[in-house]
Parts: sequence; structure tokens; C-alpha cells
Amino acid sequence: MKPNPSATLPRLAAAFKAPPKHAQGKGAGTWAALAALIGLLLGLLLGLALFAPAQWLAQAVSSASAGRINLPNAQGSVWNGRSDLLLSAGAGSHDRTALAQGLQWRLRPHWQGGPALAWQIRAPCCTPQPLAGVLSLGWQSATLHLDAHQSAWPAELLSGLGSPWNSLHLQGQIGLHSEGLRLHLHLGRAQLHGSLVLQAHGLATALSTLRPLGSYQLHIEGSPLAASAPSEQPTQIRLSTLAGPFQLSGQGQIVSGRVHFRGLAESDEAHLGALSNLLNMLGQRDGRLRAHIRIG
Repeated sequence: MKPNPSATLPRLAAAFKAPPKHAQGKGAGTWAALAALIGLLLGLLLGLALFAPAQWLAQAVSSASAGRINLPNAQGSVWNGRSDLLLSAGAGSHDRTALAQGLQWRLRPHWQGGPALAWQIRAPCCTPQPLAGVLSLGWQSATLHLDAHQSAWPAELLSGLGSPWNSLHLQGQIGLHSEGLRLHLHLGRAQLHGSLVLQAHGLATALSTLRPLGSYQLHIEGSPLAASAPSEQPTQIRLSTLAGPFQLSGQGQIVSGRVHFRGLAESDEAHLGALSNLLNMLGQRDGRLRAHIRIG
């Protein structure tokens, strides 16, 4: 027998009608209380999302970095806040360095092929324009996008990260320059797209009386930024000397998160007395004037 629409529609309408008076009271009060509870919970969740304190972000950053990056004295909210920046060798380490004037951040929800966060980080001492980009989240993966950027940071900040930086006690300025980066993380593996150039100007160290040692450039080159598909191409590293009596050179790769690097540190006869201890620390000596640098 075919269904009769004229008979079905009244039944549907009756299902959405208010219950009869004799059924109202206890049942209606229960539904009203449940609706109020759901509204309260949704309000609390929305309030937490919008006004979550900056300390929550500080704790998350410290935990994710195993205590190496710390944001003490955090103020504001997760979405718009400021704090000091403290670098450390990890929980319990006595090696710590702070960034003058701290940093400020802004986050906002974003959509880039999926849920994402647009972010900005500004350090008054070091960033003429804020670092900016997008963090995209996927299933067992994340992609960090960095827009074109240029900044300059104090080399002294590295001393807080422990060995070997706490022995070198570098001084000078480290400039960062990039036309754009994309770091893709999936199941514990990382793939870099784009390039990053670090230039250390007027570099000096506590291990030598020669000041400055010189100026140097580290070029980090990943897969082409325009490539959308994952690539097995390893990230390339090139070290060169821009100026100065202490010569550094070398090249290497980053494979599966591990750095493999081979390089040379060289002095001339005129400066050997001031550079001999530094050569000994950097690697195996090869004659009087140079040492081989090996990482990985």
C-alpha cells in the first residue's frame, strides 16, 4: 500500500507540538534545566577559548621544547599577549639567557585547506617587521609557514642553550633572512621547503682574544618552496666566511632530523696565538693552522 502524504504530515506536525498540559511540569522543567546546562557549558568553553590566559601558551611552549624555550611573566591572553623570552639547556639547567624587551604575539583562527592558526611574533629589539605565518594542522601532521622575513638577533642569546654555546659565549649580531619557508611535520619526520640565510656579523668568542673573529654566512636550502608534494630531498647546509682572519667553511645535509656536516676552521700565522684554543675545540687539528669540523 502506498503511503498517504495527507495522513503522514499531520503526524509529523503533532510530533513537534508542545506536550499536553498534563505532561508538562516535571518533564518540561527537566528539559529546560538541561538546555540551561548545555548553554552554560558552551558559554564556558567559548570563554576559555576567547580569554584563555597567556600562561597557558607559555606552559605549552615550555613543554613542547623540553624546557629550552620559556616565556616567563606572560601577560594577556593566548590570542594576544606578551612575555619575556628565556632560552635554556632544559629543565634544571643553570645556563639561561634572556632576550632584552621580550616579545609579543598575536594568534587568530584561520583556514588553509583545513583548521589553522595565523600568527605574528614581534621582538622590539630585533624585528623591524613581525615574524608572521600560518600553522596548519592535519591528521598526524602539521605545517609551519613563515612569510618573507628579515631580522637581527644578539648572538649572546645562544649561550643559554648549553653545550657548546655556553663554552663559546658568542658575541655579535646574527641576521636572519628568508623569502619564505614551509616546514612540514608528519609522523615525526620533517621536510623543509624554501631557504633561510643566517649571517653572523662581527662575531667574537670568549675562547679567543681576537675581536672580531670575522663575519660568516650559513645558508640552509630545502626543497623548492613552490613544490606542494612531499620530497625526499635532504636539506642542504653551506657555511662560508664573509670577512675576517678566522676562516670557516663547509657543507652538509639534514637527513631525518640529523645534521651531517664537514667543514674547516683555519687561521693564518699572524693570528695563530689568539686562535689556537678555538681550533682545538672546534675539531681535530690538521697541522698548525687548521682543524676539521665534523658533526654527525
